[in-house]
Amino acid sequence: MLKKEDIRIRDPFILTDRENNCYYMYGTTALNDGSLAARSSFSVYKSYDLESFEEPKVVVDGEKLGLWATRDYWAAEVHVYGGKYYLFGSMKSDTAHRATMIFVCDTPDGKFVPVSENPPTPADWECLDGTLYVEDGVPYMVFCHEWIQVGDGEMCAIQLSEDLTEAVGEPFLLFKATDNPDVGPHRGVEGHYVTDGPFFYHENGKINMIWSSHGLGRYLVLEAESDSLRGPWKQKGSKYDMDGGHAMLFERLDGKRMISLHSPNKTGLERAAFFEY
Repeated sequence: MLKKEDIRIRDPFILTDRENNCYYMYGTTALNDGSLAARSSFSVYKSYDLESFEEPKVVVDGEKLGLWATRDYWAAEVHVYGGKYYLFGSMKSDTAHRATMIFVCDTPDGKFVPVSENPPTPADWECLDGTLYVEDGVPYMVFCHEWIQVGDGEMCAIQLSEDLTEAVGEPFLLFKATDNPDVGPHRGVEGHYVTDGPFFYHENGKINMIWSSHGLGRYLVLEAESDSLRGPWKQKGSKYDMDGGHAMLFERLDGKRMISLHSPNKTGLERAAFFEY
């Protein structure tokens, strides 16, 4: 067994399995030593207490699948939809833009396969951190149009087909990084503002999103709320003063709502952190 503090992981995503009284942790799991670059696989860690984890199990092997993407397999997250498990994960190659692919499996720790040959994010955009959001029965991928291409990072959405195999229509903008007053320039470079890691939950009749950026001298978990996906979105601040982010919410087996994030946001030191939210 592995202790939580022994596992280097970014973007930790927890899936609670009540039937088997356990948890599955996904994320950016194939990181190269001393780097944010990652190899071409996604793995899952199984736990019964969120402190000790079984050895990782590879659930997506890009090389064996013959995928177009050869590196930087980032931010895997798994959603239950239509009775199956869908993995959303970002990836890149030297000849293609970064994109989020969707994979499917009958179990949370089996071999996931792509739902289609190509990702639903635009082929000429640098995109990452796609997540599933369903509104009025219609599925969408919400994702980040990356700052390295647009400067002021964008939070965007695109409708998906019912079986999640393709995009329907054109992507639309939810908000930009600098719409939140706490966001500062990435690495101190004016014109470079980050949008990372959207995750949705409902509360008080509102759609709530947590997302991450840089500002106030650290990596942040920020909040936004709206009446509908298309907005307008009201930006809110962070509840934490730690250097950590790319967060999501999950319900523990005892019913308590938890936040999962990686902290600190320092290369090589990243670990999963869980708190009540």
